[in-house]
Amino acid sequence: MEQSKSSIIDTLTGSFLLSTPQMPDPRFSEQVIYICAHGHEGAMGIAINKPNLTLNLEEVLLTNNLPVPHDFNAPVYSGGPVEPESAFILYQSDYVTEQHLEVSPTVYLSRSTRVLEDIAHGCGPEKFLFATGYAGWGPGQLEQELVSQGWLTIPAQDSIIFDVPDEDKWRHAAALYGIDISTYQDFIGNA
Repeated sequence: MEQSKSSIIDTLTGSFLLSTPQMPDPRFSEQVIYICAHGHEGAMGIAINKPNLTLNLEEVLLTNNLPVPHDFNAPVYSGGPVEPESAFILYQSDYVTEQHLEVSPTVYLSRSTRVLEDIAHGCGPEKFLFATGYAGWGPGQLEQELVSQGWLTIPAQDSIIFDVPDEDKWRHAAALYGIDISTYQDFIGNA
C-alpha cells in the first residue's frame, strides 16, 4: 500500500541543531541540540554542550539516596529552558530498558529512574548524558526558526554527544561537514 505524500513528513529526529552566530536568542548561543522527536506536533531536543555549573550527577545520586560509583565524575547538562526540573538521559543503545524513546538506532532517550539507578549501581549504559530540561517547539515553530537562519541542521554523530569535550562540540560538529560555524553567515541573494 502506498502512503500519500501528505502523510509523509520530513523529520529532523536524530539530527543536530547548531545555533549560528545570527541566533537572536542568547540562551541558545553556541548551542548544539540533539533533536529527539520532530513531527506535526512540534519538536523536542536536548542541548548536549552546556553543563550545569552548579550541579553534578554525584549530587543527583546522593539526593536520591543512590550509591556513587568509584571515580565517578559526570556533569548534569542544561538540556533546555522547558521543564528545567525534569530529568532526561540520552544513552547508547547497547543498554536497553523498557521505557525509552529510540531517537536513532544507536541512541535512546529515557526519563526512567531505572536508568539512573542502574548507573549508580554500575550496570547502566557505558556512555550517557544526563540533562535537566529540554528545548521544545510547537507545531511549525522550529521550521519557522530554520527559515530565519538562527539554526543550522546537520546529521548527528554519537561521538559528538558522548566523546567530544563540551567546549568543542559546537565547532567540531560543524567542522565535520566543512563548516566554520563561528564565521557562518546567511548569504541571501536575489536572482
